[in-house]
Amino acid sequence: MSENQKKEVNLSQKLAEEIKPKFSIKRNKINGVKKIIAISSAKGGVGKSTVATNIAIAIKKLGFKTGILDADVYGPSIPLMMGVHEKPISEDGIKLIPIKKFDIDLISIGLLVSEDTPMIWRGPMVASTVKTFTNKVIWNDLDFLIIDMPPGTGDALLTFSQEIDINGIVIVTTPQKIALADVRRGIEMFKKINVKILGIIENMSKLTLEDTDHFIFGKDGGKDMAKKFQIDFLGDIEINENLRKSSDDGVPYVEKFDDHFSKNFMSIADKIIKRVN
Repeated sequence: MSENQKKEVNLSQKLAEEIKPKFSIKRNKINGVKKIIAISSAKGGVGKSTVATNIAIAIKKLGFKTGILDADVYGPSIPLMMGVHEKPISEDGIKLIPIKKFDIDLISIGLLVSEDTPMIWRGPMVASTVKTFTNKVIWNDLDFLIIDMPPGTGDALLTFSQEIDINGIVIVTTPQKIALADVRRGIEMFKKINVKILGIIENMSKLTLEDTDHFIFGKDGGKDMAKKFQIDFLGDIEINENLRKSSDDGVPYVEKFDDHFSKNFMSIADKIIKRVN
């Protein structure tokens, strides 16, 4: 085939409309919760759960009753990061009482199955889990519930975003172009389903060694993305070995340390709260 005969292949307008998701949105509030903040990443592996955990601790330290809902159904890691291993109890056999750790209420799908159980779930099971988390957890009059959302823009994230009345969503990314390409898709998806985007956090922004900054994953990618889409840039988080260690040890960094790095999380959390309110 000659160069002149080659044509780009695109979806026809008709086909695009036929396969376009049909959003029928009826969002539900969660009893016992005043405000819901979701932490999302359009790509896995950018440190979303680590950020979500420390943001929750930071909001608690700002004086608010806070809880965490680990909705990352395919890879729940919040229990490990919070050092929680016991299962939630139910007094009536129906409703779950959240685990309390570091004065944070916590529920995770990871607490309801064994650690080695693979989450081979399809749409109906995800939807059932959402209903359990919205209707069958006894949250104790929380000011803020932080939801660690499933990564990507697939069925699990869409289900949670459509079913739960979220006050705003925070997008976590790295500066890397590959991560940012997916963030772009995530932003467009949240706009289509009318979920308020509170801002972007750039994680793993740089590594500082001997007073020299190394931009391993690129520079200012999250900041530039926020500017492009006219979204608030909430801040950046450097690579810090103790952040990784504290997560592995089950004690979130902001709970364990009171230094400039911890205060950066506090500053980001304060911005998030102001944007929600």
